[in-house]
Amino acid sequence: MSGLVTGEAVALELRPARLPSRALAVLLDLVVAVTVYIAVTVALMFSAASLDEAAQTALSIAAFVLLLVGGPVMVETLTHGRSLGKMACGLRVVRDDGGPIRFRHALVRGLIGVIEILMTFGVVACIASLVSARGRRLGDVFAGTLVVRERVPVAPVAFVPAPPPWLAGRFSGLDLSAVPDDLWLAVRRYLTRVRELDPQVGRAMAERLAADVAARTGAPAPEGVPPEAYLAAVVQERQVREARRAFGSGAAPGDGGAVGAAPGYAAPGSAPVHSAPVSQVPSGEVPVRPVVPDAGRGAVAGGAGAAVPQDRPQAGRPASGFVPPA
Repeated sequence: MSGLVTGEAVALELRPARLPSRALAVLLDLVVAVTVYIAVTVALMFSAASLDEAAQTALSIAAFVLLLVGGPVMVETLTHGRSLGKMACGLRVVRDDGGPIRFRHALVRGLIGVIEILMTFGVVACIASLVSARGRRLGDVFAGTLVVRERVPVAPVAFVPAPPPWLAGRFSGLDLSAVPDDLWLAVRRYLTRVRELDPQVGRAMAERLAADVAARTGAPAPEGVPPEAYLAAVVQERQVREARRAFGSGAAPGDGGAVGAAPGYAAPGSAPVHSAPVSQVPSGEVPVRPVVPDAGRGAVAGGAGAAVPQDRPQAGRPASGFVPPA
């Protein structure tokens, strides 16, 4: 990254252009400028043949300054740092604070570029770019500008696989504050690339990462839970907590109906349920039966997690009209 910081102390993630791409952009600009200069010079030779030698020399100097110096300056000013060569290579000239350049920046770059590019055939510009940490030539240093890349390849978005449904909310009581960010990043990278790894290598990585997470949380992974599923469930629990902090007391949309995100929240099409707390689940067992919240004092659990409906409201409480599913 470029390390640019705006006046509001905002760090900009801009990538400085490399020397090969900058050289190619300058070469394209020079080819266009020299072609136009030669065409204009030939036209002036035929149109000003009747003038004396001094007038022809003055016209040649004026054409050189206007086309090889003024032309690039005006193009960069009007396009905010995008010349023809830079457009072709996906580059752009910006200020040190990341903003678009103005006429004075383009003028300084153009005037110094005559010396370090045209008169020295680009040798001075190449040496200055190699010495500079951000690849700036002398014109960029004096003008306070930087050439950055506009077209940056976007990496494909990798999604973390969801844990098994029977692990949703199982780790809502874990203390995840002691897990460092680099360990979260390692777990996330493993989960997004688990299908690309060799089964044995992936298994070993999962066991090592699960042991590291368990050591930081102070609670070992439950017996019978695969390390891959354990990592996915812990990562989902962290995402649910971050969504709860970002969106308030409720969970963010699309959190998979994770238990603990919001009271009574469940997946679309299912009945509102609450999972039993982790402290009430015996070690090694998986809570697969939902516990229906008590609708009143007379609600009792029976059968496979069913509850007796409360048809009559309690004293002092209005009827809600909600009947838990049988």
